Amino acid sequence: MICISIADVTINEAINIIETNELSEVRLDRLVFNKDDIAKLFSSKNNTIATYRPNADVAESERKGWLIAAINAGAQYVDIEVESADDFKNSIIDTAKSKNCKIIVSYHDYNKTPLANELEEIIKWCFESKCDIVKICCNTNSSEECARLLSLYSYGDTIISIGMGDIGKITRIASLLLGAPFTYASIDDRKKTAPGQIDSKKLNEILQMIKAL
Repeated sequence: MICISIADVTINEAINIIETNELSEVRLDRLVFNKDDIAKLFSSKNNTIATYRPNADVAESERKGWLIAAINAGAQYVDIEVESADDFKNSIIDTAKSKNCKIIVSYHDYNKTPLANELEEIIKWCFESKCDIVKICCNTNSSEECARLLSLYSYGDTIISIGMGDIGKITRIASLLLGAPFTYASIDDRKKTAPGQIDSKKLNEILQMIKAL
């Protein structure tokens, strides 16, 4: 399954993307919205991930409040950074569990891919939060680093492990073949939410070609 990451569009455009795709990640940190918009975005169809990446201009209490509002409105998943404060994580996790909203605990390294033993510790750290899915996303500079990330699928089908950057594109394709519940794609080449993200049309074409082999 391909998850469309929604960013840098109007609320009406975002709703149209949600309603016409199987799964969508709503990047609240890259949308202009209000309280009423939250209800529109997350109640229109039960196929959304609520994500609000840390922002120096937004207080953590405000970010937490919007994520909780998204859960209450009907988000199917919520994404929380593993390094977030315990109070932040626990408040969101408790709300999510009460609403049958699945929890993604994510780790991002925009500079490098940690060594194998470090990645193993990061995965354990994520699972300590009793999440449903662990997402590992790291910048990749070599095929060896891509292989390191892809090896994490040995932990089972509750892992999404992908590499950022051009070299990491292969991990976005291989992820579904190795058991990831879904992989992320952009709306188009102009609205990527991570370096190396493939637009959804191209990614779907690649996956169809692979299936036909």
